[in-house]
Amino acid sequence: MSDDAKKVLIEGRAAALRIENLDTDQIMPKQFLRGIDKSGLREGLLYDLRFDAQGRARPECVLNRPGYEGVSILIGGSNFGCGSSREHAVWGLQQFGIRAVVAPSYGEIFYSNAMNNRLLLVTLSEEEIARLMADADDIAGNAVTIDVGAQRLTSRSVDAGFELLPRHRKMFLEGLDSIGLSLTYQAQIAEFARGHWARAPWLKDVAAVARERLGQPTH
Repeated sequence: MSDDAKKVLIEGRAAALRIENLDTDQIMPKQFLRGIDKSGLREGLLYDLRFDAQGRARPECVLNRPGYEGVSILIGGSNFGCGSSREHAVWGLQQFGIRAVVAPSYGEIFYSNAMNNRLLLVTLSEEEIARLMADADDIAGNAVTIDVGAQRLTSRSVDAGFELLPRHRKMFLEGLDSIGLSLTYQAQIAEFARGHWARAPWLKDVAAVARERLGQPTH
């Protein structure tokens, strides 16, 4: 089946985060980075926005309001995900159930981390974002559909196209992360390697040959 024949939809309720320059330190605070794996990051997501210093839920935070349980799409302000390179911000969003973020612009490293982990980032104009936020504020009419193949987002008052790099579109349509995408080119990589070693055989396994000459084990 070709990419164009596949249909991948991200559908769900949205929450509007009216915060410009929301950085990765805010998305995933440092105290939640102590683990040695990806587990337990759901609790840390936007912690200081969701909870006060005593750990009590802030009622003014949209993610704590009735009707916003189980939101899967965030509508954010410009430069979403700026700041440090911590990939935990992406993992925390995904563990919380977020499948897509829609904003006017993103921090560059966050954008790469998100797309490589298949957290979809959609870029729309500020005017379209404002209308999406208004739609998200109306719980009764809060529904967003993102057609990844068609590269189109729809809500009650927005019907807009967006752009994805071909490799990112392929990853979402085929369910691949960045490593999985690389493996789809395994045959081409192997063919390149064969040609490379044929042209420069003296470069193959240089370290192993050197260790052998020095009488050192190769493993």
